[in-house]
Amino acid sequence: MARVKGAIMTRKRRNKVLKMAKGYYGSKSKLFRTAKQAVMKSGNYAYVGRKQKKRDFRRLWITRISAACKLNGMNYSTFMNGLKKADIALNRKMLSEIAIADPAAFTELCEKAKAAL
Repeated sequence: MARVKGAIMTRKRRNKVLKMAKGYYGSKSKLFRTAKQAVMKSGNYAYVGRKQKKRDFRRLWITRISAACKLNGMNYSTFMNGLKKADIALNRKMLSEIAIADPAAFTELCEKAKAAL
């Protein structure tokens, strides 16, 4: 049986890592070992970042809704409770968009939430 040498696959694997590390500072984009570590670390940061993005946006939407609620004389938690009791199923993203783009419609939602309580 013929002897198989791994040079082709090794080179392919290393080039793949170096390609992912393109643009990194200094030896992190040139040397395989440091590039591999940097790529692994950046992959972890990217994974965590995708989770944090969801948290950050939810926080932003809640802040916007809360500010709009205060203009209508109620706080965020009573507003959300009122919407739930009034069977108005809007997510926070849409509520924040309504609060920014159409304050009159948001005022109506606040009135309906107050009436449901």
